[in-house]
Amino acid sequence: MPPLTAADRPLVTLYDVALLDLDGVVYLGPYAVPAAPEALATARDSGMHLAFVTNNAARPPAVVAAHLTDLGIAADPAEVITSAQAGARYLAERLPEGAKVLVIGTTGLYEALTDRGLVPVATAEDDIAAVIQGYSPDLNWHQLAEGAVAIGRGLPWVATNVDPSVPSPRGPLPGNGATVMALRHSTGVDPVVAGKPQPTMHRETILRTGAERPIVVGDRLDTDIEGANSVGCPSLLVLSGVTTTGELVAAVEQHRPTYLGHDLSALLTPHPGVETGEGGWRCGDWSATGDDGGLVLTRQPVAAVAPDDLDPLRVVAVAAWSVHDRTGRTPAISGGDAAAEAALAKLGLA
Repeated sequence: MPPLTAADRPLVTLYDVALLDLDGVVYLGPYAVPAAPEALATARDSGMHLAFVTNNAARPPAVVAAHLTDLGIAADPAEVITSAQAGARYLAERLPEGAKVLVIGTTGLYEALTDRGLVPVATAEDDIAAVIQGYSPDLNWHQLAEGAVAIGRGLPWVATNVDPSVPSPRGPLPGNGATVMALRHSTGVDPVVAGKPQPTMHRETILRTGAERPIVVGDRLDTDIEGANSVGCPSLLVLSGVTTTGELVAAVEQHRPTYLGHDLSALLTPHPGVETGEGGWRCGDWSATGDDGGLVLTRQPVAAVAPDDLDPLRVVAVAAWSVHDRTGRTPAISGGDAAAEAALAKLGLA
């Protein structure tokens, strides 16, 4: 499916399961993303099933479900799929039952391994068969040291994800990828990655949900959107998390989403597409013209009613991608009239 394509009906009527990233999409730390509880309740009422899919391996599904419920988002533990579960399944398919696995992380990994018949341990001296590493806000040097010893002995090493950061109300904080990099640097070894964007995570989600027409909803280009594209699944990028408008406009092919919205309310609306013609690109009132030297955004009102204020971003992104694919460069963007200049400023693209 081409990026930023049109949907003439609300997404909740086109897809049977929404595979929802959590951090930056449903919540930011202890707070719900604005509009998320209402949008997800409406999506359920419309017949869409929800799966809460997270690269964060720190908390077990029951704890995540309780957090969501406290935020006003009804959730069952069975609807929560974590990268800890994906990593545990990966190891369970390759190790004998009862094998010991060194955990660099916290309770989410301990529970996921136990559910798969493996034995989580905390030291490299405990006759272990593999190492698994996931995000933990309490990770310390001693855990990393045990991991370095085990990895240095040639044991298999699984990282639940390599996200460099996690979103928070205070801004991005170090993610699991930051501590994975520490072990990569000290051992010279690369882990097997179980979480997004690797297909292992998508497989885990489909197995647990039985989705037939899934849509991935996320805020990260390099995990959520890339993971969806890697398996041919439609995706919705929401701008409530870490991705900036500038990063979207500069996105390489595997990072380009099918749909775009401010937040989860975008599940409830149709989506405009971007038309390409000899004169340039158009989306609703907005047109982008130009060549490899630069793009100019202008506005010419038409009768169509836009579902949001993101049409200028849609047309600029598709135009910039076209130029990038020809030249390898992201073009400069300017406003051709006062309305366009205001729109680019509002989007942070001026």
